[in-house]
This record gives sequence, structure tokens and C-alpha cells, in this order.
Amino acid sequence: MADTGPEGESFGLDDATLAVKPTVYAPGAFDGQVVVVSGGAGGIGRAAAWLFARLGAHVVIAGRNEAKIDLLVAALRERGLKASGLPVDIRDPENVAAFFDRVWGQHGRLDTLINSAGGQFPQPAIDFSVKGWNAVVNTNLNGTWFMMQAAARKWRDAGKPGSIVNIVVVTTHGLYGVAHTVAARAGVIGLSRSVAVEWAPLGIRVNCIAPGAIETDGWKVYTPEARAAYPRSNPMMRAGDSWDIAEACVYFGGPAGSFITGELLTVDGGGQLWGETWTTGKPDYFKV
Repeated sequence: MADTGPEGESFGLDDATLAVKPTVYAPGAFDGQVVVVSGGAGGIGRAAAWLFARLGAHVVIAGRNEAKIDLLVAALRERGLKASGLPVDIRDPENVAAFFDRVWGQHGRLDTLINSAGGQFPQPAIDFSVKGWNAVVNTNLNGTWFMMQAAARKWRDAGKPGSIVNIVVVTTHGLYGVAHTVAARAGVIGLSRSVAVEWAPLGIRVNCIAPGAIETDGWKVYTPEARAAYPRSNPMMRAGDSWDIAEACVYFGGPAGSFITGELLTVDGGGQLWGETWTTGKPDYFKV
């Protein structure tokens, strides 16, 4: 089911929709492959998990909430798709290393890592507490790095290639009220570009996808005023959905992106050329 906000609105795509939503990719395109999706029970991660599984991959759903992971795995298996779930706290490097040990122990391989786990809360930056700042940076930057490094070490030691896709945010135009995640995700972009060069001799590709106004279950934390303005933050005058990002993940993560590394793909309806996004509502000072 799609998640709902305090007013009872439904946000994002539910499993019934994700199971049948049309895709440009051919069935069987990922047969025999293993794909890890961190944050796989969330909006974008969930869509990516469905798409990779529908294309033939065995999808390993990673996250902290085992109950949500189990529900998604059950939904995928009911459709005859290959999926399993493993808990991991991406903020703990030892826990992350143990997670990848289990993936390789169970499957003997890993082909693609989708780093979709993360989180933030809308608040004016001047009011961030030290604890709040550290929580967001530790998850979105450090956690992503721990997953990247642990996966890369496994590929290096096995002498196998691999692909990493990091979900970030659009940092080249106004995204206000979540400065902590903008800082953390900008760090992921810079980090990805750097290791894309370092890891190229290992056959490891690293790319990023920056979603714009994408309607997911995460919208429930924002005010109705902020949500109402999101579709007008891009020249297409609408919000995207998690399937838009899932198909971009498949493009970067699979054979279609085999000659692409160190890149940032922005999927925002042209928003970076157009507008601004206020997650806390636009202040009166800036309204004209």
C-alpha cells in the first residue's frame, strides 16, 4: 500500500501498481544477477526492487525495519519474483561488512548496489541541533560510503566487476529546509566522482541519480502547503514518481550504462533550470 499523511492522503505507488507498471526494459534483462537495494522498503528503493526483480534479478532488500522488509519480500515472492531480505544498519561499518559477507555467502555474487537508504526532516537550517545534523549526515553520507566501500572490497577480492548507483538530491538549484541532506548528498556526489576514477581499474562503476519532486511516502513529513508547491517547481508542472527513478537505476546499473561512470543523472522535470523547492513552505519575504 502507498503510505498516507496526517490528512489521510495517499502518497506514492503501491505494490499492486509496481507489479504491473509498464517498463521500457525487456523481461529477463537481469536474469541470474543479484541486486542489493538499501532502503528497499521505502518509496524509491521499493520501486527499484520491484523493477529489478521483474527483470529477472534476485533482489536483496536491505534496511533496518525487518517487518517492512519481510512484507515487501512476501509481496515480490507472491508474484513469482526472486527476493530476500537482510537487516543492516548502514551507519555501522562492521554491521555493513557482515551484511555483505552474508550476501556473498548466500548468493556467491553481487552485480549491482542501489544505495537508496537515507532520511532527513524539514527544518530551517538555523534551528538544526547537533544531534539532528549528525543523524542526517551519518546516515546519508557515512552510511552510503560504508555500503560503497564494503561492496567494492568484495568485488576487488573476488576479481569481479560491479556497479553502484547512489540516490542523492538535486544540489544545483534551490532546495531549502533540508540543508543537512543537501550537504550530505553533495558529499556523496563528490565521493562518487572520485572513486569512479580510483575503482575503474577494478571494473567498478559508480554513478548518482538526483531526483527532483518525486511523490513517495516520504512526502508525508512535509506540510500541505509545501507539497502543493512541488509540482510547480519544474517546467513540466508535475511531480514525478518512484518508477521514473527506478528506470534510471536500471539504466545506470545495468548493461545500458556499461560505459558510464562518475556521472550524475538529474531526474527532475527540468527543475534545476527553472525553480525552487521549499520543504518548509516559502517564507513571505520571498513571495511576490
